[in-house]
Order: sequence, then structure tokens, then C-alpha cells
Amino acid sequence: MKKITLHRGKEKSLLRYHPWVFSGAIAKMDRGIANGAIVEVCDHNGQFLAMGHFHDSSIAVRVFSFEQTLPDYEFWKQKFANALHYRQRIGLFNNPDTNMIRLVNGESDGLPGLIIDVYDGNAVLQFHSYGMYLLCDTFVQILRELMPDLKSIYNKSGLTLSETADNPSEDGLLYGKLDNIIGKENGIPFHIDIPGGQKTGFFLDQRDSRALVGQLSKGCRVLNMFCYSGGFSAYALRGGATHVDSVDISRKAIDLTEQNIALLGEEAANRHAAYCEDVFKFLDNTPDHNYDLIVLDPPAFAKHHRVKEQGIKGYRNINRQAMRKLTPGGLLFTFSCSQAISQDDFKTIVFSAAAMEHKNARIVHRMQHALDHPVSIYHPEGEYLKGLAVEITNNNF
Repeated sequence: MKKITLHRGKEKSLLRYHPWVFSGAIAKMDRGIANGAIVEVCDHNGQFLAMGHFHDSSIAVRVFSFEQTLPDYEFWKQKFANALHYRQRIGLFNNPDTNMIRLVNGESDGLPGLIIDVYDGNAVLQFHSYGMYLLCDTFVQILRELMPDLKSIYNKSGLTLSETADNPSEDGLLYGKLDNIIGKENGIPFHIDIPGGQKTGFFLDQRDSRALVGQLSKGCRVLNMFCYSGGFSAYALRGGATHVDSVDISRKAIDLTEQNIALLGEEAANRHAAYCEDVFKFLDNTPDHNYDLIVLDPPAFAKHHRVKEQGIKGYRNINRQAMRKLTPGGLLFTFSCSQAISQDDFKTIVFSAAAMEHKNARIVHRMQHALDHPVSIYHPEGEYLKGLAVEITNNNF
């Protein structure tokens, strides 16, 4: 097996079980290591540290084992079995009310660079590592063995793998037949567009936050910004909201939102309106104190640290606008999925927005990924989603 040797002192992160080796930590490496190859990582004295997949990029090795082992079929099968067992343990497998789960969550399941979501028996594989992609056929076989009732297995990695000459990945079926999918989440139905939808087809990480919005929406006038497929809107309507407005700049997203609201029935659809519009312009044209609950779940404003300050300004501005539109005592559900924005950063952003608007703000709940999106304690980068439910009142401190 090819070996990579680190500079003196650069082994510390691996000794703390962090699953990434950055290119700058490498002192020397064997010749002829191809992208996706399995390598052993050693310290400057040649002592074994970890095994992982190599790629000629800033993250040079993604570690899948801190023990010297044979990464054969049974090795990978055990990792999949462990991931499946955890989802069974938390009650999200063979659940009659929820048939959409994250089965594999990358580094946190010991499978760095691999995401697998399952929608009503249809598994979607998304590779973020070329080494994992090379194991695609093995993973399909393992899934069919551990989950024999799967209807289909779909590869959706065309946009997530870097475009290199040795990356032939194209989206498409790997097994079975892909039919019209109606997923269920806590008993609420959703159309799932695996080939054409964002990510793997749905944002499963917000399941618990959507449930809380539904719980607190009774009797409320609700605004769902950056609504995508209308997940928060559906929960608010099912929870008893008097009216829900859904806003997204994407016509495709608005069409999907309206399809999902239609699944709730005519009575719910009559309490809903959808707007294909820029959210900032929508807020500019909306009267102040118009909503009792606002959901603010934008795309990542700061995907990289080099644009962090710009992202902070964007989050602060949109939160300020949203706070103006809330009735006194209204609830703001605000989120960031930017890895460059930490939990403390985001709390400071919301604090700054409230102070600039002379609003009193109380955090009533902190939100993160749903239970099927565990985060390894050794890999804090996996904790990308953060959210706050904040009660906003006037400046009667």
C-alpha cells in the first residue's frame, strides 16, 4: 500500500482523530499515487497513523480508519451496518410516519465523502470523494444485501465531485426503477424530485426544526422565506396557521411548493400563497408587523472563509429586515448553513441585527441537524447547520 509521510508535528490532528489530512502537512509521498487511491499515513518517523483516500487537493487524504486493516467488502459492509443500526435505534427506519432518512452522513459515519439519503425505499448516493466513488459498485451491492426491499439506487454526484480527467461520474440509476416518489415526514407528504431537486432531493436535516415550526404556528400568520419545496410552509399549515406566504426566487421551487401544499388538501391550500420573487424585494414591499412567525432559511451566504465578512453582512441585513416584519412578540426562526459561520458568529449576527433595530430578542430554542445527521465530535466541520428561534419584541428592555 502506498504511503504518505507527514512533517514533524503535523500528526497531532490525526492523533486527535480528525479525519482530514491537508496537503500542507505532507512531507513526502510514494510515487504514482492516483486520485482515489487508498494510502497509509505515517508520522515523520514512519509510524502508522491512519488509512484513507488520497486526492490531489487541499484535503489530500480523507481518513476512514485509524487502524491498519484490510478495507475489503466486509470492512465496508460493517460500516454500512453500523449506520443502519443507528437509524433503527432512533426510530427512523421502517417508521410508518417518516419514510425519508439520511442513512450515511459522511465523516460522522466513518465514510468520509459519502452521503446516502433514502426516500420511500429509493436510495440516493452522493459522492464528495473520488475514492468513495470508485467503490460505487461495492456500495450498491452492500445496500442491496442490507436493504433488500430497496426500489432503486440513484447516483447524484455530477455536481459534487470535482471535474477531473479521472472522474467520469454522471447522474443516473444504478439499480431498479425510479417512479414518482411521495415521501412522508412526520405524516406530512412531499413530492421528491431526485434527479431535478436540490441536494439529494430534499433537505432532511431540517426535520426537527420544521416540526417545531408546526408546533408553534397555530393561529399565526406565517412567512417562509427561501422556501424551496415548502417544507416549513406545509408544517405551519398542518399546525394551524391562519395564513402562510412562501417566497423563493426560483420558479421551479415555487412550483414544487405549490404541488406539496396541494397534497395537504384544498382547505390548507386556501390558506397559502406562493410568490416567485427575490426575497429582499419581497420584504421591502411588505408592511411592518405583518407576520407572527417568520422562517429565514437562506442558502449559504459564506461558503468559504475568504467571503466570511460579506456573508456576515448578508445574514445581518436579512435578519434586520425580517425583524421589522414581525408583530411584537413574534417568532423568528433563522438559520445559517455556512460552514464558515460558527455558532458563536451566528448568535452575534442575530444579536447585532436586533440591536440595530432596537428590538428586544430572546432565544427560545437552538436548532441543529436532525437526529439522523449525527456530527462526529472529532470533526467539527460537519456541524454546518445552526439555527435560532428568537422572540422579537419592541425595545421595552
